[in-house]
Amino acid sequence: MSALRKKFGDDYQVVTTSSSGSGFNQPPPEKKKKRQRFVDKNGRCNVQHGNLGGETSRYLSDLFTTLVDLKWRWNLFIFILTYTVAWLFMASMWWFIAYIRGDLNRAHNDKYTPCVANVYNFPSAFLFFIETEATIGYGYRYITDKCPEGIILFLFQSILGSIVDAFLIGCMFIKMSQPKKRAETLMFSEHAAISMRDGKLTLMFRVGNLRNSHMVSAQIRCKLLKSRQTPEGEFLPLDQLELDVGFSTGADQLFLVSPLTICHVIDTKSPFYDLSQRSMQTEQFEIVVILEGIVETTGMTCQARTSYTEDEVLWGHRFFPVISLEEGFFKVDYSQFHATFEVPTTPYSVKEQEEALLLSSPLMAPSLCNSGDKNSSLDCLQTLEDNDSTTKLPTKLQKITGRDGLPKKLLRMSSTTSEMTYNFGELPMKLQRISSVPGVSDDKQAGKASKISTEPMSKSVADLPPKLQRLAGGGGGRMDGHLPPKLRKMNSDRFT
Repeated sequence: MSALRKKFGDDYQVVTTSSSGSGFNQPPPEKKKKRQRFVDKNGRCNVQHGNLGGETSRYLSDLFTTLVDLKWRWNLFIFILTYTVAWLFMASMWWFIAYIRGDLNRAHNDKYTPCVANVYNFPSAFLFFIETEATIGYGYRYITDKCPEGIILFLFQSILGSIVDAFLIGCMFIKMSQPKKRAETLMFSEHAAISMRDGKLTLMFRVGNLRNSHMVSAQIRCKLLKSRQTPEGEFLPLDQLELDVGFSTGADQLFLVSPLTICHVIDTKSPFYDLSQRSMQTEQFEIVVILEGIVETTGMTCQARTSYTEDEVLWGHRFFPVISLEEGFFKVDYSQFHATFEVPTTPYSVKEQEEALLLSSPLMAPSLCNSGDKNSSLDCLQTLEDNDSTTKLPTKLQKITGRDGLPKKLLRMSSTTSEMTYNFGELPMKLQRISSVPGVSDDKQAGKASKISTEPMSKSVADLPPKLQRLAGGGGGRMDGHLPPKLRKMNSDRFT
């Protein structure tokens, strides 16, 4: 335990593991009712096509693919049956020619030239066909030049034999070299885990390659299968949603030399945005993982699949490290490939965490004050004031905006001292000209401001709060005097 704490830190204490070989005793998990899966752990899809009707003829139009997709026992049966029928048929043709010509009755006559020498009955005709088809050529049975029908049958036999050999041997070769066997040496972790990584709630699982030969251009994809009902009332039993595992950043392109941990960051775009530890106990979903790549030795495309149901996703777990540095090489310990350990993880969903953050700090809510739109804090305050779903403004701002005799734009401009440090470029153009055009006197500024403002603007400056009096320049000073030197320089350069 002390070694693990040194390795992972004091905050990450090993509680339980999902592997019996990890060295920690744990009670056996409760057996749950086995749920029907869409994709098995070995990648087989549990889908059966029924009631095809007349569509079964489409399988015969692609006979080669149909034979390749059959199970091995049916392939071997068709292979043996096809050769046996072809041999018996051709042997019958040679026996029939000998029977029509009367070679069977005069087989021991030395002065008679038969169509095929030394063919007396059906077994001898069958042996002649096998010797000819397999190019054995013992020399005891042979075709003569006195039999034109035998020459024609020999040509037909050669063509038919080549077609049968190419079809059946090619089918068996393709089936034996299918990349499905290569997929059996690609491993997936038995469980997926949800924990914090880089400050974000992340869904993780592990993949590995048991062979030394690489998977060229390996790429991984994830699908979430979950039933849902549309707003129109349509029920979708197996709705497929994409889980981002690094498509935008290129992290889905794998260099699969050692085991890798694949991560899906749970954010606002994730289907697991509102998934919490409590809700996962009642949810029903299935995560299908698809790993594709080109086999380095054969150049064929290989695809490996697996899936994780909701009871195979461990909340608050993390995978054990499996790579260690040895003398001159890196060693992968596959005995810890499936092992996990518990880490402190919030039980709340990302949605609940963001809502809690919004309630505790409403003015810093990213959804309301997006820095990408270049909104100042004044615009954020206006949004919070108009939006019913947000919280109330601070008491000091409520008192300022509650005055009937002052325009709201000017009051928001003077709400806090820190907001005065923003560049005047974010204010309306008319207020910019009033506040920062060099060479304009206070009287002219007041005259322009009176044209813009409404009737309450004509009230005495003495009625304003002290902050607004200082901002309005009660002593005859300019508004730029309240700005920091750097902003004053930026403001002067803007209109120079």
